[in-house]
Formats: sequence, structure tokens, C-alpha cells
Amino acid sequence: MDYIIFSKGNEILDTVKLDSNNFFLYKTDKISPGLYNFKHSESQVFYAEPGDSLLIHINTLDFDESLAYSGRGGEQNNLLMYLYLKNEAENQNLPNWYGLSSEDFTKKIDSLKELKIKEFENFVNKNEAAENFKKAALANITYDYFSKKEKYAAANRNTAEKFDANYFDYRKDIDFGLDELKFYYPYYRFMNRYFDNLVFSEYDEKSKIDRNSYDFNYRKILLIDSIVTSDTLKNNLLRNNAMFYLLNAKDASEERKFFEEFSKLNTDKKHVDEVGKMFEATVKLTKGNTVPNVALVNADNVVKDLLSILKAPTVIYFWSAQSSSYYKNIHNRAAELKSKFPEYDFLGVNTDTHFKKWRQTLGKSDYNPQLEFQLENLKDAEKKLLVKYMNSAIILDENGVILEGKTNMFNMNFEELLLGFLNK
Repeated sequence: MDYIIFSKGNEILDTVKLDSNNFFLYKTDKISPGLYNFKHSESQVFYAEPGDSLLIHINTLDFDESLAYSGRGGEQNNLLMYLYLKNEAENQNLPNWYGLSSEDFTKKIDSLKELKIKEFENFVNKNEAAENFKKAALANITYDYFSKKEKYAAANRNTAEKFDANYFDYRKDIDFGLDELKFYYPYYRFMNRYFDNLVFSEYDEKSKIDRNSYDFNYRKILLIDSIVTSDTLKNNLLRNNAMFYLLNAKDASEERKFFEEFSKLNTDKKHVDEVGKMFEATVKLTKGNTVPNVALVNADNVVKDLLSILKAPTVIYFWSAQSSSYYKNIHNRAAELKSKFPEYDFLGVNTDTHFKKWRQTLGKSDYNPQLEFQLENLKDAEKKLLVKYMNSAIILDENGVILEGKTNMFNMNFEELLLGFLNK
């Protein structure tokens, strides 16, 4: 990826090419005070206002940990990165504390929050900081803290007696109308966890709950619609939850019903159109349909239709050279599964657009070129096979009929699925 994408929420503002030394220069007079995103191999949030002159330093092999800012506006963004990295490190350790009593857990995360508040106060005392920036930094601290409380609640939902009488008091302080933070990950991430837990709380403690079911997800979007007061935040939460549901749904009639209900709640026409296209694609990937016959390119640069390649029951998985750890893991998983289920072919489909680089990756990695293909038309395949969602895999019979259209090779039940289809 030889360019940087700048955006504000879901709106792409500009794309800036890197030079031969991986430097870029970007000037704009269209900045208003607030949070923005930039994306290279990964993405991150930064704060900017008119007159800022930010220098961004990144080692793309160690993206977040190496990211540093200098120049006018640099210090406040370094504070945001400090908070981000602290939160992520704490959240990795969080499962170790789920066994604590709710009082002890709260004391633990209270002390972590207090350290970040002190860091924020020290910064404000030493630097001039705009009110919008202060709000963003405090939201980072506050809503990550709230998220930790929600994660603990989810982990202990079957032991309700574990929660002390005041555990959920923080929920009284939730602001459901912070329009300026609608895309800010600590705030947005908290909202999803909070609404998940609201739905969980409506079930009996011993009930088996399917997080991917129509009932769960329909109830969730109803709660979002009734509680969130910012229209843009509400629409974005509705959109993302609809996308999640459709990508995991197994029943075409339930997908249709869900999309119809979603369309009544979301007032953003672009979202309805986008989710509608997703619905049309996901319905065609449900069990019993023939897989879309997209065009693929083999390692000899010959175009083949997908259906013409199938010789046996087949698992199709997708990968990109832009994520080396992922493509190595997915190929190792495919090799492991092939050794257990030799009756299946495992076809790796590359989603990049550079043929020579793909061939070089195949050669360096010693992958079997007979089982590797590249998409001939990425845009067409994105619409039909949802290849943007890299974790997806499709299980087909030898005729191209879909046995399981929305699954993941790393799922715990994946081997069970493969065995079940062989025994039918």
C-alpha cells in the first residue's frame, strides 16, 4: 500500500501517495476542530484543528507502538496515543481479573482510570488545550473504563449474585448523544458492548444464547433505536449491527425480515442502500445456492471460472499479502485441515491486484500453485463473495453448491462441519 487515506468517520477526505522514500506531504484548508483518521496498513485516530502542522512518524511493522507526532498539535496527539496504548495493554490483561469480586474488579480499574486522569490533568496544566480536545481525551478515558465494566459484566452474566448493589451506577452517566464522538473507537466500542449486555440481561441466566441469531440482533437494533439520541450515532450503530448480522446469518427468510425492519429504523439512505447490497449478496451465499461463478486467475496467468476449477468438495478462503501474519496463519490452517480431511480441496484466493507480487509471495512461501488463485475482477468479487471480510470461508460440494457460505476456518466447530458434510 503506497498511499495514506485520510477520513473523518466514514467519509474519505483524501488519498495521498507516498514518495520513493515513504514520505508524504499533505496540506488542506478544510479542517475543522475534531477527530480524524488516517490509514496505511492499519488505521489510527488523530485530533486536528486549523493551523496545526503535524509531523507523523510511523514504522509500519510496529504501527501503533511506533506512532509518534511532533510539530504544532503533536503533543496532544501523543497523549491520545498514550491513552490508546494503555487501554489496549490493560484490555489484554482484563480476562485475568474476571474472577475477582465486582468490588475488587472496580477498585482495580478505578486505580487505572485515576492514573490516566492524572496524566490528562498534567497535560492540561502544562499545555493550552481546546475544549474539543479535552472532551475527546476524557471520553477516551471514561468510555474505555465503562467498556471494562461491561466486559466484566458479560464474562460474569451467569453469576448475577457476583455484582454488588452499586456496580452498574456508571450507566447513569452514559451520554447517548455525543455526536462529535460517533466514530471514536472508545465511545463506539462501548456502545456495542453496552447494547449486547442489555439484550443478554433479558434472557434467563441459564438460557443458551445465540449471539448471531435473528432474535438477538433484532432486539439489539430495537434497543439502539429507542435509547440513542444522536441520529448519526444511532444510524451508524444500526448499520454496523445489520452488517454483522447479515454476515453471520444462515436463514435467507430471516435475513429478509431483518433487512426490512432495519430499513424502517435507519434514516440514512446511504446506509439502507449499502446494507441492501450486503443483504442481496449474503442471501446468495446461504446454504443450497450455487456459488457465484466469479473469474479467477491461476499462477500461469490464465483466467478460469470458479465452477470449472472444482473437482471435489472444496473450501475457499481469502488472503492478502498486505497481512503477512494472517496469510501465513490461514495457509497453515488450510494445510492442517487438508491433512485431516484429504477429501476436500482447499483453494486460497488472493484479493490483491498485483499479479507479479502475488506470484512472488507464492514462490517465497512455497505454496502449491495448483491450489492458489487471484481474483480477476476484485470489484465484482467484492460484491458477490464479500471478500472484504477476510476471515470468511465458503464450503462447497463438488458441483459448487454451497454447504456453508459464511463461516471461518478458525471457528471451533469448523472441523465438525467438514466431517458432517462428508457423512451426509
